[in-house]
Formats: sequence, C-alpha cells, structure tokens
Amino acid sequence: MTAIYSNSTPILPRSDVPNADPDASQHSFDVYEVYQQALADEEISPPLAAILSLTELVTRSDAGTMFELVQALNDGAESLKKRVPNPIGLTAGCELFIGFVTLFPHGSANFSELKREIVHQGKSYTSQVINFRSKIAELTLGFIKDDSVILTHSYSRVVIRALLHAHTRKRISVYVTEARPRGLGLKTYEILTAAGIPCTVVLDSAVAYVMNKVDFVLVGSEAVVESGGLINAVGSSQMAIIAKAENKPFYALAESYKFHRLFPLSQYDLPTHHSGILSFVHPTNRPATEQIKPSQHDVNVQNRPLASLAQTPISGQPSTASPQRTMTSEQMGKNPDVDYTTPDLISLVFSDVGVLTPGGVSQYLVGMFAGL
Repeated sequence: MTAIYSNSTPILPRSDVPNADPDASQHSFDVYEVYQQALADEEISPPLAAILSLTELVTRSDAGTMFELVQALNDGAESLKKRVPNPIGLTAGCELFIGFVTLFPHGSANFSELKREIVHQGKSYTSQVINFRSKIAELTLGFIKDDSVILTHSYSRVVIRALLHAHTRKRISVYVTEARPRGLGLKTYEILTAAGIPCTVVLDSAVAYVMNKVDFVLVGSEAVVESGGLINAVGSSQMAIIAKAENKPFYALAESYKFHRLFPLSQYDLPTHHSGILSFVHPTNRPATEQIKPSQHDVNVQNRPLASLAQTPISGQPSTASPQRTMTSEQMGKNPDVDYTTPDLISLVFSDVGVLTPGGVSQYLVGMFAGL
C-alpha cells in the first residue's frame, strides 16, 4: 500500500478540506450518491469508487477522534454494501482504505490536519492506480506470441487494455463470449473490432467448442481472494474447467486493489449468493395468467410426423412462426452474476505487483494487510 503516498493530483472534483464548508457533516452526506457519481467515469471500477466515496466521507465527517472516524468509515462501508447488489469489488476497496486509515501515522499537529492528509493521500492513490492497467498490459505482453488466438469473457477494462496494447506490437485474434444475460461481451467486441483486432463473439454454451482453437484464456476479475481463487463474471469458472481439460493456460488479470480478504470454499460462500438464486418455481403456485402456453409453432412441431422432423435442419435462422425465446427478468434474477474459480484452475495472475501464482497471491495478501 506504499503507492498511496504520492503527490498526484486528486481526481475528485470537490475542493479539498481547507475550502470545504465547515458546517458540512456526514449526517447530510450520502456516500452511495458519491459512489454512483464516481462510477459514471468509465475508468473507475467499483473498488476505486468505494475509496473515493470513503475519502469524501472523511472530508465531510465531523469526527474528532480516530475511533470516531474509523467508526464513520465502517458505517459508510456497510451502507454501500447494503445498497449494491454485488458488493464484492467495493468491499475490497473499503477494506483497503479503512485499513490504511487505521494504520496511518499520527505525525500531524492536530486531528483536523490528520484528516486533511488522509483525504489527500486517498485522492492521490486513486489517481495513480489508473496506471496499474498499463503496467499489467506490459507484463501480459511477454506471454503473448505473434498470431495468438485468445479467448476472453464478458467485459474487463484491464483485459481490453492488455489486448489493445498487444495489438500494437503483435498479431492477435480474439474470441469473446456473449456473457448473457447482460451481454457485456458485445461491448468488448465493439471496442476490439473498432481498434482493428479480428474478433468473433462466441455463445456462452460454445466455450468447449471453441477451446481447441485458442492458445490461452485471458479474463479479468471482480476480486482475487485469499485462496488465490478468482471471482469474476458468471461463466468464468466453467471456462477455467474446460481450459484445464484442454490443457490451455487460464490467465487472470487483476489490479492489486481488487485483492480481497475473502476465503470462499464454493460458489455458495460468495457474498452475492442468496436463497433466491437457482431456486425452483412450482407451476401449481403460479397465477393462471402466468402459465406458460406452447406457441403455435410448438404445436405444429408436436403434430408433425417423425420422418418430417428428421428432415428439419438444426441450424439456420428461426422462422417467423418461431419467435426468439429470451429469459424473463424473474428468470434472470434467479441466476448468479458472478462465480468463483478455484486456484487449481488458474495458471497465473497478472497484477501491478507482478506475475503471481495463485499461491503467491495468498502470500501477498497476508503481507499486504499485515503491514499495509
């Protein structure tokens, strides 16, 4: 966490503490609103947005002691976690900042001066760490050969930075999964093709089909946990399992502020899991108006002779009599947004602190939060 001591320009638009309204208080301050404003910047990820919002909380706080300040920060962090459906990334940022504040050296003349210094360091850190992605991209470049075929998943800022950087130096082609239900893989596709990188969107269900054509898998991360495992967009785990079966390297890219003191043993230990995920719907309990009825196309298919069905092609565009089926919002809500990839499936983790094995991530996390 030594990088937090810097002289970079703060990126929050608000003025620094000396010019702030002396009557401002955390009682009229909405930490979640600041968090959302920070996320409006495409370059800001949830952990950084969390650090920025807690930094602003320090600015607005009327705490007179370190105990009161840490308590206010913990309360702010809890407020964020309760109001965000997926709190994994922001929790990592909150832990990092609160840990830093707790161990911040007390060399200031008074507590107000100490708070000003904490705010300065917090803003400076968040402006510096944007460059971590460029450092990771440079580290990743050494593992990418000319004419590499890469498979990636969904959308990741650091992965896109790495791929765009590799494109300036080497010839690469990229497969990207659609990443339903949000379809963020299409965003990745648009960015890469606009940059001139040959790219093809792959169905999530076709990962095994395409794996034999790729040289390695490159994914981003929501968080890297103490076990050395990875929390990322749902589908990452099955991609890693298939890569392992096909003997293809599975590389994860993660900025060090995404390292998270969490030790899940399974998918169901993630903070995002709840009883509604993958729960069953009993048709007898559904209102009559919600009963699913077969379409006329389904009825026609059921009534057709078997010989006729055997001649029907299994590929091609659906007919106008067969509307495209999509999941309802209720069905989407019963599915997870992220999953957990166990460390045994991960080849290497590329981070701003170096290229680490999953075991190396565990060691770094212990040292990081021990000395911060």
